Amino acid sequence: MKLNHGKLTAAIIVLLFFMSSCGSKAKTTDAPKPEKESGSHSELAVEGYVIQPTVLHSSIEVAGTLLPFEETDIHPEVSGKVTYLSIKEGAHVKKGTLLARLFDGDLQAQLHKLSVQLQVAEKTQQRQDDLLKIGGISQQDYDLSVLDVSSIKADMQVLQANIDKTIIKAPFDGKLSFKNISIGAFITPTTIITTIRQDSKLKLEFSVPEKYGPRVLLGNVISFTTEASGKKYKAKIYATESGITADNRSLKVHALVENIDKNITAGSFAKVIFDMGDNNEAVMVPTQAIIPAARDKKVILYNGGIADFKTVTTGTRDSARVEILSGLSIGDTVIITGLLSIKPGSNINLSSLNK
Repeated sequence: MKLNHGKLTAAIIVLLFFMSSCGSKAKTTDAPKPEKESGSHSELAVEGYVIQPTVLHSSIEVAGTLLPFEETDIHPEVSGKVTYLSIKEGAHVKKGTLLARLFDGDLQAQLHKLSVQLQVAEKTQQRQDDLLKIGGISQQDYDLSVLDVSSIKADMQVLQANIDKTIIKAPFDGKLSFKNISIGAFITPTTIITTIRQDSKLKLEFSVPEKYGPRVLLGNVISFTTEASGKKYKAKIYATESGITADNRSLKVHALVENIDKNITAGSFAKVIFDMGDNNEAVMVPTQAIIPAARDKKVILYNGGIADFKTVTTGTRDSARVEILSGLSIGDTVIITGLLSIKPGSNINLSSLNK
C-alpha cells in the first residue's frame, strides 16, 4: 500500500508540472500584439502650381467665306415680251446700264392719246381763263377745265411709270452672271433674267465662339488667307449679328474687304486669323491641370490641405498651358499630379510647388 501511494504522489506532481507549463505557453501565445497604423487618414503627396499673372497675346483661327458685298437676282417688274436684250455674260456694267426692254407699244399708244387730250384740255383752259377775266363764265366752269388738265396729267404719269417698268437697268456697279433668257421670250416677275454682283469690294463672313463675342469690336482689323494664295489680306469688321446663333452658340461677323486681287473672289473659302490683342493679367494653368467632364471642365484647387474641385471656363491654349476665363484667380494653387487619385474633400500634401 505504501508503494502504491508513492506512485500516485509522483504521478500528481508530473501532472501539475505539465499543466503549469501549458498555462505559461498559453499566456505567452495570447499576449496582445501592438496594433499597426491603418494609414486610412494619410495625406496624398501631390505637386501644385501657383497661378501668376501672364502676358498673353491670343488669336484664334476660324473658317470664313468671301461673299459679294452686294448681290441680287434681276427680275422684271411686269410681264411682257423681251424686245431688247444687252447682257454680256461676265461683263462689268455701271449703275443704270440698260439691260433689257419689254414690249410697251400699247402703253406708248395710250400715252400718245393722253398727250393729244392734254393739248386740247390746255387750250380749253386758256380760253376759259380769258372768259373768266371778262366775266363771260363762272368760276366753277373755269375750275372744271383746270381739273380736266390735272386729271390728264396724272393719267400720263401713271402710264409713264408703267412704261418705265418695262425698262430693266443695272441697280449698281457690278459684274453680270449668265443670262437666262433670249430676245422674244415672254417673261414674268418671277423670271430671273441674270444676277449682278458687286466685285469692287467683298465681305468676309465668319463666326466666332460665344465666349469670344465681347472681344469683337466694330472697326477692328482682322487678317485672312485663301486657298488660292498664301498672301495675308486685311478686312475691317463693320457688322455683327444681333445675337448668338442658337444652333452652334457662335456670333456671326461681317468684315469689309476693299483691297482685292485676282486671287480672292466671291465664294472662296477663307482662313480667318482673329487677333484678340494682349492680356497682361491672363490666368494660365498647365494643360495637365484640366479635368474634362461631360458638360464642363474642372481643376483641383489646393485649399488649406483639402482638395477643392472648381468648374472653369477655358480660353486659348498653347503647347503647355491653357487660359482660364472664369473659375480661378491669380494666386490660387492648382494640383497638377495625381488627379485620378483625388476625390473632393481629400487630404492632400504639396510635395513641391511650381510657378
